[in-house]
Amino acid sequence: MEQRRGTDTAERSRSWGDERLSLLSAVGAALTDREVMRHALDQAVSELGGIAGLVHWSCGPAGSRQLRLVLASGLPLPVLRAWEEIRQDVAPLAPARAVRDGRFVWIPAAATEALAGPREDGRPSSGILPAATTVASVPLIGPDGPVGALSVLTGPWEPTGEQTAFLQAVGHWAERRLARSAAGPDEGDEPPWWQQRPGGPVLRQSLEAAKAGSWEWGVRTGEMRWDRAGLTLLGIPDSYERRIESWIDLIHPEDVPRVMAATEKSLRERSDYEAEYRVRRPDGTTGWVQSRAHLELDEHGEPVRMVGKVWDTTESRMARESVGQALRYMSDAFFAVNREWRITFLNVEAERLIGPAGQVLGRPLWEGPAGDVPELEERCRRAAAGGRPAGFDIRWPTDGRWYHIRLVSVPDGLTAYLTDVTDRRTRAARRAEAERAGAEQAARISELSNALADAVTTRDVVDVVAAHILPPFGASGLLMLSLEGGRLNVVGSVGYPLPFLRRIDGVPAFEGYRLLNEVLGARRPYFIPSAEEYERLFPDLAGNPAIAHKNAWAVLPLTASGNAIGTCSISFDEPRRFSADERTLLTALSGMVAQALARARLYDTEHARAQALQRGLLPRALPTPAAVTSTVRYLPASSGTDIGGDWYDVIPLSAERVALVIGDVMGHGLAEAATMGRLRTAVHTLANLELPPDEVLAHLNEVVSDLGDDSYATCLYAVYDPVSGVCSLARAGHPPPLVVRPDGGVECPDSVPDPPLGATEPPFTTVDLRLPDGSLLVLYTDGLVESATRDIDTGIAECAQVLTSERGRLLTSPPPRPHPDRPEQDGPEQDGPDRADHERLDRLCDLLVGAMLPAQQLTADDTALLIARLHGLAPGNIAGWPLPEGPVAAGLARAHVREQLTAWGLQELVATTELLAGELVANVVRHARGPTRLRLIRSRSLLCEVSDASPTTPRIRRAAETDEGGRGLQLVSALSQRWGTRYTAEGKCIWTEQPIPRTGTPS
Repeated sequence: MEQRRGTDTAERSRSWGDERLSLLSAVGAALTDREVMRHALDQAVSELGGIAGLVHWSCGPAGSRQLRLVLASGLPLPVLRAWEEIRQDVAPLAPARAVRDGRFVWIPAAATEALAGPREDGRPSSGILPAATTVASVPLIGPDGPVGALSVLTGPWEPTGEQTAFLQAVGHWAERRLARSAAGPDEGDEPPWWQQRPGGPVLRQSLEAAKAGSWEWGVRTGEMRWDRAGLTLLGIPDSYERRIESWIDLIHPEDVPRVMAATEKSLRERSDYEAEYRVRRPDGTTGWVQSRAHLELDEHGEPVRMVGKVWDTTESRMARESVGQALRYMSDAFFAVNREWRITFLNVEAERLIGPAGQVLGRPLWEGPAGDVPELEERCRRAAAGGRPAGFDIRWPTDGRWYHIRLVSVPDGLTAYLTDVTDRRTRAARRAEAERAGAEQAARISELSNALADAVTTRDVVDVVAAHILPPFGASGLLMLSLEGGRLNVVGSVGYPLPFLRRIDGVPAFEGYRLLNEVLGARRPYFIPSAEEYERLFPDLAGNPAIAHKNAWAVLPLTASGNAIGTCSISFDEPRRFSADERTLLTALSGMVAQALARARLYDTEHARAQALQRGLLPRALPTPAAVTSTVRYLPASSGTDIGGDWYDVIPLSAERVALVIGDVMGHGLAEAATMGRLRTAVHTLANLELPPDEVLAHLNEVVSDLGDDSYATCLYAVYDPVSGVCSLARAGHPPPLVVRPDGGVECPDSVPDPPLGATEPPFTTVDLRLPDGSLLVLYTDGLVESATRDIDTGIAECAQVLTSERGRLLTSPPPRPHPDRPEQDGPEQDGPDRADHERLDRLCDLLVGAMLPAQQLTADDTALLIARLHGLAPGNIAGWPLPEGPVAAGLARAHVREQLTAWGLQELVATTELLAGELVANVVRHARGPTRLRLIRSRSLLCEVSDASPTTPRIRRAAETDEGGRGLQLVSALSQRWGTRYTAEGKCIWTEQPIPRTGTPS
């Protein structure tokens, strides 16, 4: 039935196309050729469901390779600028290929636009077309072969056979109709309509008004053809002899050698042709013209024809000559460019800036030094377009001096005047700098005390001194030394080379370095105005000024609470005499700096201890199980000791399951950090017992309750099973997680949390979430979403908005994963995707933290953020079988193992896994009860599980030499990388884990 329906549709389409063709023929008898062709084009566009139709025609002399757009339908001409003239020998263009091959062509329009190249007038050739636009073209055949093409711009779908046939039929119909109107331009005043551009006579009249024409010269035949505008420009009658000699006769004898030299150069170098010369018209008048053309080459690279344009430059030439002498010797630089930005005049001063006139005249302005001046081209084009004078300062690249350039738009281009303003700018800059320096010096000194009061660390003090003391005094170097253990250690520097810092760091405080010893011992400053004075005072340190690259110093003692704590050296690049006021001010400032440095050293000591404790209590690195890719951020509070009770963990469990933990001990300080360490240890112990989330929280609640009535903590404990895709979680007073689905949707599980740990009694509620592969689980503490100005619900909503933003969706989208039936592998094969995903999650963490906790915003609570990408295990990597009761189960288990591992390509593990499975099943048969089940899981390692209905946990016995049994679990322990037992709802499961050899990985 479907085939018959398709046949009926094709027949109806063919019949409808035939009716439209016959209708077109009937209507065409009463219309002009152009009207008929436009109707035909509309029919073709309608049939193919296109957006526009085009007709191209070879309008030049015989053998011309130019196709001109003579008719367009459906789109305005500005959109089709790239299609106005195309070359027949550029094969990737659809109309050109149709004419060249003489057959139907269908190709994307993007290829046409990319290869069309720029137009002669410098405008971009690309139209504004949809990216998926394609072109269907058929040739229009004349008596001597293809002479044009009919094209339809359509969508990304390929035309059907019926549509192709209709387009070809329209093309044949057009050929017959145009054959009746094939009269050339020699047979009448007006050429056929297809030799006109879509603008028709209006365009031709515009060209004649602009005194511009076009020409074509056959290099091999010597034939020279001009269009009507060119004939009018040169004063040539219509009956002229179409030979190159006719053109040469028009050229002024004095200009013939130069014009012919340019022609020969173009032919010899296969380059474009350009020349400006005088012509003597047949009516006796003389005028200046400029001609420009390009060569067309054959397949062997030899010239075939030259096609170009010519325009009248008499008026501009006369204008240039009349003012040129006056402008040439101006003190200011002056140059002029035409509308194509080619240099037409420059005076002597401009030649110094741009280049000799003989080399740059006629060349584009932007090819010289002007092209290196930032924004000059954009401003010049804006001035020319606006028609209003413009002036601004620029720095010229050739001499590095500043010029004020004034641009004036003229009818045939643009003129520019350049006045040297370097000295004026320099004087103004110096005055402004002096005034600014005085004001800044007073303001910065007044701000120094406040800035030092806010400085917390030693580095902060150094930065404050560098920012508030060096600029007002014009200093270039700062060296701060701290007295520790009888030695002076560098705590901060600005403007000193590393070799000098190595030389000074750790010198004895009271001997061996006389300058610093005397400053520190006598507690009085040294002001040294020059390097010569330095070497005279301290001859044993004569090499220091050269190493430090300094020439003046103010070496100040730092004294706090009556104790010397270090020195501060302020240095200068040039010799400097210190006035009495400067000496007094610097001495006073050194006391302020000393007090701030003493406070900062105490803070640095306490801060280092707090950081060491924090690093010891939190995980140094997260594990990398196959089921999750995780990343974390921990941000201490902005104030206080930078230590709190937030913690996080990723704990691998058996069967590729993973526990994700995040918690928060209420409060800040060392006691809360110690409590957090206890809870982390307890969570690890409980997780290793394979307890469900609610039981883990129940045991943690007992631990917190034993710490006292004022101890509370929140916790979220989740277990993700990649086999089932289920994430089971329980939370005690903790904010809910955010789940980001693979499609970008964000969900917040709607469940009522249990009270915090230490404030309630079990039981705790467990919530099961079925999450697809590639989902994100975002866990966080309340510091991320709650503040004094934002409640927790608003914060969670804002966090979800960040995740669903454009940037957030880009970072949360899951990366490509390996083939579903291929296991995750350690090593180079998997490092790339995992590393890329980890980096993406790192950036997501930064995005969330940056949006929720801006850097400039102070926070009163620390923050932990844990983001985990969940990777489900493909069904092809899991195999399970029920086993019968009795001894036959062990043999059947070994058979299942052997068959499955062979299918997985893990033959190296067959013998070991058979032995492990047999021992585990035998242990169930002997000591437990059914039903018994065997399961194999292939991931980064091979897991073998045997489950039964008995709650009894097996243990390893130390069998004596005479015992017949008791060695099974010892054998299991010896052959497996890990093994263990976990409780299930039906009983227990004993599991073993073996590493998978990389050579056994299936391809």
